Amino acid sequence: MQKSAYVREMFASIAPRYDATNRILTAGVDERWRRRAVRELAAPAGGRILDLCCGTGDLSFHLLRKDPSLHVVGLDFCAPMLDGARTRARKQARGDVTFVEGDVMALPFEADSFDGAIMGFSMRNVVDIDATLREAHRVLRAGKRLVNLDVTKVSNPLVRRAFELYFYRVVPLVGGLVGGSRSAYRYLPSSLTNFPNAAALAKRFETAGFHDVRVVRLGGGAIAIHVGIK
Repeated sequence: MQKSAYVREMFASIAPRYDATNRILTAGVDERWRRRAVRELAAPAGGRILDLCCGTGDLSFHLLRKDPSLHVVGLDFCAPMLDGARTRARKQARGDVTFVEGDVMALPFEADSFDGAIMGFSMRNVVDIDATLREAHRVLRAGKRLVNLDVTKVSNPLVRRAFELYFYRVVPLVGGLVGGSRSAYRYLPSSLTNFPNAAALAKRFETAGFHDVRVVRLGGGAIAIHVGIK
């Protein structure tokens, strides 16, 4: 099975319990990381913002909680995740949000049409990172930011050992019990194996055309926020 089809089916299988599982696995700290990513985006008031691989809408709702004047478009290729986002929107959305099905490697939007783009814990799962970055660059207006929040490889050996114990042992166990699919939560940690480290991903931002690229490390170095400007 192609990676894209596998990932779509995998996320569809865990969609009903995805949010609850995330909160348990991180003790809610993932919400703090999302808030930091939203601050790094520095979205202009009233701006049109794209939430790439939006899943059930976590970042979309964070954006609107921070600034209800924003016009948020959440895009994902997994229909059950989008169903969850639309259900949540009826209770949580504090402004204008639309959820659409689409491919981050071939965005269904015109060039220069967004005032910011953000992506959370998904870059590891795309088939082509470079195509995803190029598409994000294409749809952004000049001077606007792409912010990517994701797990990254840890450089400190002591922290790395602790992180790997958690990520590769605890996550599949708890994810299987709470999320309902041990195979899905085995895949999600393994997706880090071939994912570029923080410095290499920053270089790929630059290759895609972004400038002033910087990296914010969180979670003892296990979490990275990449910020690039078109």
